Amino acid sequence: MSQQAPKVKSADRVLDILELFTGEQESYNLTEIAKSLNMPPSSTYLILQNMLNRGYLETDRSKKQFRIGYKLFTIRSGYMRNTSLTGEYYQIAERIIDDVNETVSLAIRVGNQIQYIGEKVSSHALRFNHSLGTTLPLHATASGKIILADLSMEELRDLYPTDQLEKVTDKTISTFPDLLKELEKVRTQGFGYNMGETVDGVHCIAGAVLDAEGKVVASISISIPVVRITGELWGRVHDWIKRSCEELSSKVYQQH
Repeated sequence: MSQQAPKVKSADRVLDILELFTGEQESYNLTEIAKSLNMPPSSTYLILQNMLNRGYLETDRSKKQFRIGYKLFTIRSGYMRNTSLTGEYYQIAERIIDDVNETVSLAIRVGNQIQYIGEKVSSHALRFNHSLGTTLPLHATASGKIILADLSMEELRDLYPTDQLEKVTDKTISTFPDLLKELEKVRTQGFGYNMGETVDGVHCIAGAVLDAEGKVVASISISIPVVRITGELWGRVHDWIKRSCEELSSKVYQQH
């Protein structure tokens, strides 16, 4: 006779709530969660508030709809550092460095920030590089714009409830309407650009890593000091971004 694993009721309820978000619906209100999981609304409320305070859930502007929070993205980024995503990325980045010798980065979204989880640095004395784990505002980076371009208007407004955006440099996009115009260009061109919006004198181009459903899950970018940019190099970098994103998407996600 097999022994039944011990259960902790509150822990089970937390896990049940998290697993609810693996379905097609991206957000739920208190009543929907309690009804779906057959839980008392009063205890459901307390659990949701605890998960909200710990970052495992977040709310929209109305404060009534709950969805997955930044903490799970942080955990996911730690996991991804040791999976095939970063392993395959470093093999690709090695080839890019051999050809163009400019810094190559891999990034994912963590809440309203981009987080760098992989990097291969140029050997030039003058170079730009992020420390692994560094976060920056999504709207101020090429990779962030790639990720934002995949979001709905509602999701964008939840991230940017006001029209004024944080500036990193004097070139950073600073208004929501200007961001929308930029994201439309990203969708049309298939590339995200950062022209000194994070660091003066450094330009960056990024592309999308897609899962099997065509959703953006990560971004590969190449950063170049302006003094080294030529038309020929800029063209090669575009080619590498396109090829590397397609290859990484195929190897890590779409083969399954």
